[in-house]
Amino acid sequence: MTTQDPAAADDYALLRDKLGLHYAPQGLYLKNKKLPFVGSVACNVERVEAGSWHEIVLDYEVGASGLADGAWFKATFKFYSDWAIFQTSDPTAANFISAEYQAGPLVPGQSPATVQSLSVRFDQKGHERPFQKAVIVDIVDGYLNAGDHIIIRLGDRRGGGPGTRVQTFVEDQFRFRCYVDPLGTSRFVPVPGDIVIDVAAGAPARLLVNGPRFARPGQEYAVRFSLQDRWGNACKANGETLHLQAYAGDRLVYDKQHTLPEKGWASTGVQDLPTDKGSLRLLAGAPGLRDVSLATALISVDPSFPAVRSFYADLHVHAHDTVGTNSPAYNAAYARDIGGIDVLGYTANDFQITDENWQLGVATVEEFNQPGTFVCYPVQEWCGSSTAGGDHNVVFLDDGKPGFPYNQRGEHNRTFVWNEDMKGSAVKLGRWPVEELWAAYIDAPEQHLIMPHVGGRRYIPDWHHPELERLVEIASSWGHFGWLYQDVIQRGYQIGVAASGDEHRGRPGGGPPGTQVFGVHGGLTGVIAEQLDRRSIGRALRARHTWATTGEHTALLVRSGDHIQGDSFSHRGDVTLDYRFLGQAGWEEIAAYDHNGLLWQRNLHEELGYSDRLIRLRWGGARIPDRYRWAVWKGSITIRNGTINRVQSHGFEHSEEVCWRSGPTEISFRSDTYGDADSVEIDVSNLRNCIITVQGTIDSFVKVGDPLKPNPFVHQPDFHWQISGAELLEQGGLKLDLGGTELFLALERLTEKTLPAEVEGSLQVAAGNAVFGHRPVYFTGRQRDDSKVWSSANFIRFE
Repeated sequence: MTTQDPAAADDYALLRDKLGLHYAPQGLYLKNKKLPFVGSVACNVERVEAGSWHEIVLDYEVGASGLADGAWFKATFKFYSDWAIFQTSDPTAANFISAEYQAGPLVPGQSPATVQSLSVRFDQKGHERPFQKAVIVDIVDGYLNAGDHIIIRLGDRRGGGPGTRVQTFVEDQFRFRCYVDPLGTSRFVPVPGDIVIDVAAGAPARLLVNGPRFARPGQEYAVRFSLQDRWGNACKANGETLHLQAYAGDRLVYDKQHTLPEKGWASTGVQDLPTDKGSLRLLAGAPGLRDVSLATALISVDPSFPAVRSFYADLHVHAHDTVGTNSPAYNAAYARDIGGIDVLGYTANDFQITDENWQLGVATVEEFNQPGTFVCYPVQEWCGSSTAGGDHNVVFLDDGKPGFPYNQRGEHNRTFVWNEDMKGSAVKLGRWPVEELWAAYIDAPEQHLIMPHVGGRRYIPDWHHPELERLVEIASSWGHFGWLYQDVIQRGYQIGVAASGDEHRGRPGGGPPGTQVFGVHGGLTGVIAEQLDRRSIGRALRARHTWATTGEHTALLVRSGDHIQGDSFSHRGDVTLDYRFLGQAGWEEIAAYDHNGLLWQRNLHEELGYSDRLIRLRWGGARIPDRYRWAVWKGSITIRNGTINRVQSHGFEHSEEVCWRSGPTEISFRSDTYGDADSVEIDVSNLRNCIITVQGTIDSFVKVGDPLKPNPFVHQPDFHWQISGAELLEQGGLKLDLGGTELFLALERLTEKTLPAEVEGSLQVAAGNAVFGHRPVYFTGRQRDDSKVWSSANFIRFE
């Protein structure tokens, strides 16, 4: 169905003459011929601030087709948007949506429409990817005339509600794409002309500092400074002043002001920090912005580091040509200039990317790839379902033309072709299952890195190709998946760690979390390489010389003599592994694991000395290991026979995760966890005589239905835990496992001393191989803010 050209009056006169005597509403033929056949839609806004509250009005004018009894209308938007979930049950509450009918004018002799009512609902998967989220209006008991209107109010304020909270991240052209089923057959056609809204950053709220975590003396490097709004979006530049100081120990070695640009992002790179003064502590502020706090960062300088400096990679970044936000060029520039990373993987979902868009994306990769400054790779995301192996990324490491979408024989290397731009309706099968993906690239394994990951279609480690699959992604904006690395290690696979953004929101390079599906920071892969170019980085990635972070510029280095993390080597007798954790927020726990699980652990709170009054409730994990994994926690902490002096949260990702004093003896909290953990620290008097009660509920993803009603996690809908302060003082920490995918509660004692940002030491590993002929050992650590780091394992063959 397409818009038809309006009929001229003289053509209509000829038609009437041909028909002879007949009856029709006067003027209706010409009136309807002037309308788009399937209608048009308008909106009351063109630009909004990310995370702000509005009443958005979508006005659909019915086209010449009219709408039959039982027809549908949909207003859809992309599934990655974290626009607040709409509800239809409480007009006084937030995010209430309504749909109402307004009749258009009638011409003489025309009967009014008979529609009795409109029924509106919201379905998170109510249409085809990527426009999956859908506000759906059903036509109830009657039809609509051409020229009638359906008015949808997103965040209807007429009942007293605050409106709707728009998505929290910037997008140049956010789109509502509307569809109509004019005949009531459930066959939809797009309404011409998307509703386009620019989602812009808000006012500066914090200063982001990104640079290398370590460097050798004399090594030049850049540190990026960027202003962000309260949701983590890069602010527009306005010529602000940045004041930067650097201390080597207690000695001030750098003190300068820098002016941010007048246009573009409010971001700048500083390249003149001293490189010969030793380790640096950076202190940065924006003096003209009173709401922006000082930011700090640490850079360790030591000639013994295994690389000239730390390199950070995000090898999993989507743009708007598949399921991402904004262009490939926008994402590459953001990763380089805001994320402050060194390596980017422009990633396309293979079933969805068109040949033309892939070529444009690869051209962008070549444009941004600048050896010594910034490395870019093209990446295919093979989107096989879990039953076929699960999602795998193929990183094309060399400078040659990627063997995607087609190899040299013209065979396509996608999973299959299935997207909104395809011709026809049948699936064109390509590489399926994962064995056929391996076959596509096994002839040149050194030119490829295949990296399985969790994401949506979860990788199942029943499959593994040791020559192609050298890293596994264990953290991303989908969540934290340390359990996956333990799984592959205990199977005997010699595979290293990676973490990526799997970025869908245009904020690669450890980007901040939003709400809903992508609820944690995007991950980063630390790389130990001789220099910054495709060949060197690619060789290091395939050698497993990596560590994984949950988005922070932290580092974890492991060495055994001449061997570093990721190496496979033989050894006679017990082996010594030297470790070095480099953080920012203070390490509270570090540990080592082998194929059997936990091998060794240090609790830095205990080592520094527990406080007699400072405790913490920590909760975390996920409901399930698959796509809609997050757990929605609502709970309270009641402390009797003690005085709550102070409460502070840690690990909360955004302003919609909160804790508050709900009474003299009670603290309430609400947050979501995706394999990560959130916490409330409590300063309490008379702890030994206290009774501590923790109780609440665990809810889950609402696909369709009322988001205001609970949706309990069926295996653990609620929790109730009571312990005594005396027991906590005696044990130091207690943990309650709640099932799911590592769901837990933990009550823990804390130190009042400053946790160390750098921890180093040695671990003696006793000789002894697993049944698969070697012993894998890897390290992991957690900081006070729940940021984490993992090393690739050392694979030791004891002789």
